[in-house]
Amino acid sequence: MKEAMTDFPDNGPACPISPSRKDTIQLAHGGGGKMTRQLIDEIFRPAFENSELETDHDGAILEFDQGSLAMTTDSYVVQPIIFPGGDIGSLAVYGTANDLAMCGARPLYLSAGFILEEGLPMATLQTVVNSMKEAARQAEVRIVTGDTKVVPKGKGDGIFINTAGVGRREHSFTIHPESVRSGDVVLLSGDVGRHGMAVMAAREGLGFENPIKSDCAPVSRLALKLLDAGIELHCMRDLTRGGLATALVEIAETADLSIRVDEKAIPVQESVQGACEILGFDPLYVANEGCFVAFVSEGDADNALAIMRDDPLGRQAGAIGRVERSPRKSVILTTRIGSTRLLDLLSGEQLPRIC
Repeated sequence: MKEAMTDFPDNGPACPISPSRKDTIQLAHGGGGKMTRQLIDEIFRPAFENSELETDHDGAILEFDQGSLAMTTDSYVVQPIIFPGGDIGSLAVYGTANDLAMCGARPLYLSAGFILEEGLPMATLQTVVNSMKEAARQAEVRIVTGDTKVVPKGKGDGIFINTAGVGRREHSFTIHPESVRSGDVVLLSGDVGRHGMAVMAAREGLGFENPIKSDCAPVSRLALKLLDAGIELHCMRDLTRGGLATALVEIAETADLSIRVDEKAIPVQESVQGACEILGFDPLYVANEGCFVAFVSEGDADNALAIMRDDPLGRQAGAIGRVERSPRKSVILTTRIGSTRLLDLLSGEQLPRIC
């Protein structure tokens, strides 16, 4: 089942389906961990099973006689609505455009559905809509249809946004986790953990000496540069819910291979690292909204890295690891002190409602 299906629980956090929790949806965590996977496997997969859902990717690839399109959808419930570096509007546009790019598609069109709570200030709504307009310009997409619903006060938490996106594939590469091969180099486009910690700090009113800003940005331009250059891309994944570690674990499980990464090669801003240490978070599991990993053939890795570093969004790009044959379905981290540890899915997500 495709990764985009993990979007279902975001409009109310994910849950385990088990007798110990009385078979109910529990208000506990956002998507991205073992509970989300259980929800997908036990509820959504049996109901909606089809070939398009089985790619385990950020969107569905739809084949037509004239070519192929990518389609994805997502819902955004972030609190606070406005946070350092972005807001729910820009997040909704960039998040959906980025998912299309991770499928190897050029983002073209978006829909936007708004659930507005009675009493939401019109000025707040205008700010969000203006932000979406600018984000759409930056991501080079058009918002072509939408819907608006108003719910009673106390039932909507200000504003929720759902977006769906359509993009066009312009290449012959099959970009999904099953295309990953032993020997592939893992490239990371930038530093990790900024979005989740920026939202956390804003939500809790935490003041740090060096304020943390979300990395919310459109990665489609950078991904398309790699494709236009003919880089042999096997898989791409943006590092949203669950962060870098979760993305790597999911890809390793689908590819039935091992991924070995070097912690020293993974950039983390000093302010983000400090905030994580104070609050007890692991930056490898903290969400990003303008960062992705790319799995490329060994022969194309240096060229791909040069292309990424030539773009402002990829200035910190680096090779962080390599794909190996064994131990299968594993992600092995070489720590800063030289020891190793296995990365796994969290039972829940560290930071709920960060998107």
